[in-house]
Formats: sequence, structure tokens, C-alpha cells
Amino acid sequence: FWDTDPSTGPTNSWTIHGLWPDHCDQTYDQNCDPSRAYDISSLLTAQGASDTLNFMKTYWVDINGKNEQFWEHEWSTHAYKAPSRLVVCPMEVPRAVAFFNTVVRLFKSLPTYDWLANAGITPSSSTTHTLSSLSSALKAGAGVTPALDCTSGKLNAISWYFNLKGSIIDGTFVPINAPVSGSCPSSGIKYPTKTGSPVGTTTTTSATTTQTAPGSLPTRATIHAIQSGTPVGGLLTLGTWSTQTL
Repeated sequence: FWDTDPSTGPTNSWTIHGLWPDHCDQTYDQNCDPSRAYDISSLLTAQGASDTLNFMKTYWVDINGKNEQFWEHEWSTHAYKAPSRLVVCPMEVPRAVAFFNTVVRLFKSLPTYDWLANAGITPSSSTTHTLSSLSSALKAGAGVTPALDCTSGKLNAISWYFNLKGSIIDGTFVPINAPVSGSCPSSGIKYPTKTGSPVGTTTTTSATTTQTAPGSLPTRATIHAIQSGTPVGGLLTLGTWSTQTL
């Protein structure tokens, strides 16, 4: 989302709407069991996902300030009755946590504001853009073209699409071109400014350890199960059993 009236989220970042599994034909099931609308904040805190929750408080925000209701809606509406390869209904708590972790991880992989800014496209109260210039800037960053939606000629939503190999917990999200066009016109598109403050950016350097000292254990690992010399599955984060993408 790019909400400006009222403004939500940092002035130098887009915000999250959700993750909507569908049937690969633009249709999807929803509202599998509304009675299981968890208290998302309490659930994530209790399950040790406070980092995810804190990120959501900045980047997954409701235009009316009702963040908890927004998260519960996205969970109960779009996550419950995802195809069985994604999430099973009814859901257990670890899968709920995995859903929100996955949404945050995907959002972090899509620095939409930066990709537009790299092409010289930044919010303005007067400048207008063509659909092709916006799409080209985003494709240059992501390698695929998303769907761009406008309200009254103002850019306010961008939808990114993926094919999923495996499950939502341990599968691979493969970016694809949007299968449908958004609602933006071909020209005269405004990218309005937000009110508020930007967020700082950080650079993270990671290193891969190839060896561990005798008797030591890595901080993260996948436990593989082998039967008669043949891999049969393994345990992933949150104790999830998987036979895929190990």
C-alpha cells in the first residue's frame, strides 16, 4: 500500500497488505473458520516472534490505526483456507506464526520504494508518471512486472505475484509477472507524498560458517531423517516436519 490520506507507515517505504494464496486463476477461498481469529500480537509474542511483530507495527499498519484487527482479518480471511499445499485448516499456532514470518520475509525482499527511487521516481505533489516508466523501474529491480493500482489517478497499491514450490513454511517463492493488469491509467499517474517520518536503513553483512568446533552446535540447522540410507524428511523451524526442499 501507499496510503496518503491519512498517511500510514514511513515516508520512504511502502506498507504490507497481505499474502493471498489463490487457485492460479485469480480466485481464492476465504473465511475458513472465523471463530479461530487469534489475538495476533499475543500469539507472536508468546511464540518468540517479537521481531516479526515489531516489524509489523511499522510496515503492516491499518489506515485507521486498527492494526490488530487488520492482522486478524488477513489471517482469518486469507490464510485459513489457502490450498492444502500452503496451509491446513484448521490451523495450529506454529503455522500461524509461520504465515506472518513469511509475509514479512517476502516484503523485505521487495524494496519497492528504493526500486522506484533508483529510477528517479520519488513522491511528489506535482510530478506525474507513465505506467510504462513505473513498471520498467520496478522490473529493473525485481526482474518481473507487478500490477499497479490507482485511485483517482494516484498510485496506491502494487501487487507482486509468485509461484510457490512446496509449502508456505519451507517452500520457494518464485517471482512471476503479474497475470492481470492493475487499474492505473497509461499516463498522468501521481505518486503523492506522505506526511510523517522516514525510517533509517541498515546494511547487514552475513557470513557462512563452514566448520564448527568439536562438540559445538550451529545456531540454526535442519535435522534430516534417513531411513535405510534414503532421506525421508526432516524437522524445520517451529518443529515442522517436511519432505520437501530439504
